[in-house]
Amino acid sequence: MIDLALEEKLDDLDPLRHLRDDLDLDSDPKTTRTSDGLVPAQIPSILNQRIELAFPRGPEDGDILIKLVVDASPGCGGIAWPAGEVLSRYISRHGSLEGQTVLELGSGTGLVGLVAGKLGAEVWITDQAPLLSIMRRNVAMNDLSAHVHVAELNWGSPLPPDIHRPSVILAADCVYFEPAFPLLVHTLAELVPRPSDSDAASDRPEVLFCYKKRRKADKRFFTLLKREFTWTEVTDDPDREVYAREAISLLRLTRKR
Repeated sequence: MIDLALEEKLDDLDPLRHLRDDLDLDSDPKTTRTSDGLVPAQIPSILNQRIELAFPRGPEDGDILIKLVVDASPGCGGIAWPAGEVLSRYISRHGSLEGQTVLELGSGTGLVGLVAGKLGAEVWITDQAPLLSIMRRNVAMNDLSAHVHVAELNWGSPLPPDIHRPSVILAADCVYFEPAFPLLVHTLAELVPRPSDSDAASDRPEVLFCYKKRRKADKRFFTLLKREFTWTEVTDDPDREVYAREAISLLRLTRKR
């Protein structure tokens, strides 16, 4: 059983401690590749470093390889966080996204959106202005400029007109800053209109939301969220029992009528 009060105190003392659990001290600090752990191995001082992550697909398809620049200098979003890798693994295993329009919220490094781009989707990765540069570098480094677009999107603000309405919405590790909770819920609600009787289920965007429970304040986010959405845990992920032990949940959100 996880002691959430203790987790909260430890996170306050060392916000990056979860990223250090899998650190291989003998590995090259410039480029570290992990395909087994759920958290990418990174050294404590994360400034303009490169990592490579592998995400399994079907037995005949081979892994999806993603190269990332990680850099904490523009903020915590410049780091690869654990829920992002969990969500990346899930969509990778579920195969092609060709013909889908994907919007990732709070993209940070752009990891999840890059995986969606490798799966054939037209993707918009979004975040606040300080993180756009690192996202552009990662798009270019993975040769995805034709399919993955970088855009500024501040939660609570209107969707920029150049971003197409998505058929899939992805969000990972977005529950961490309490003042932003109502803004994130507002943005999700704007992106997913309330369904009507005439709507076909296929017309509604799929929303996959992955988060790591860290603080008691997380409950406030879900109190706000349930005014607009219901949710269910994703149960068809073979890694579920592994990441559940780390207090990570993968949810599918459904807009309320």
